[in-house]
Amino acid sequence: MAESPGRLSTGYGAGPLHLVVTVGGLAVAGWVALRLAGEPNAGRILVWFVGAAIAHDLVLFPLYAGTDAGLRRLLRATTATPAPGRVRILNHIRVPALAAGLTFLVYLPGILGLGKVTYQAATGQHRRQLLGDWLVLVAVLFAASGLAYAVRAARRTRRRT
Repeated sequence: MAESPGRLSTGYGAGPLHLVVTVGGLAVAGWVALRLAGEPNAGRILVWFVGAAIAHDLVLFPLYAGTDAGLRRLLRATTATPAPGRVRILNHIRVPALAAGLTFLVYLPGILGLGKVTYQAATGQHRRQLLGDWLVLVAVLFAASGLAYAVRAARRTRRRT
């Protein structure tokens, strides 16, 4: 259902839901900033955050944008002319790859087996390497995505006949 453009949409440039979500996001960010202001390590956290943003923009974004462009080019080369309404495989590759990349970044020290001494000092537990667990997770993600693609393609084929 489309809204008629009102004064808010004309002046703000988007609908009221967008404004509510934006204000909510800013409120949460402000709350986090206030919580961090009293932390003794706030400067280190800020340096880490800025460093992560720069690393993303200068290293990771070009890497995954180039990979995605290559994947699209490869898929376009392997399929002649796509049939209208055909189930496309691209997002069935993108979603598990994105999840695998994000989990790799989050658990990078554990996957590479780093920080065992720090982990044991902080928790009193021995840290085991997470590489095998991460590889199983990636395999499950791609298998589930492949299964979803197969189900969608079978439904599409059944509908056409």
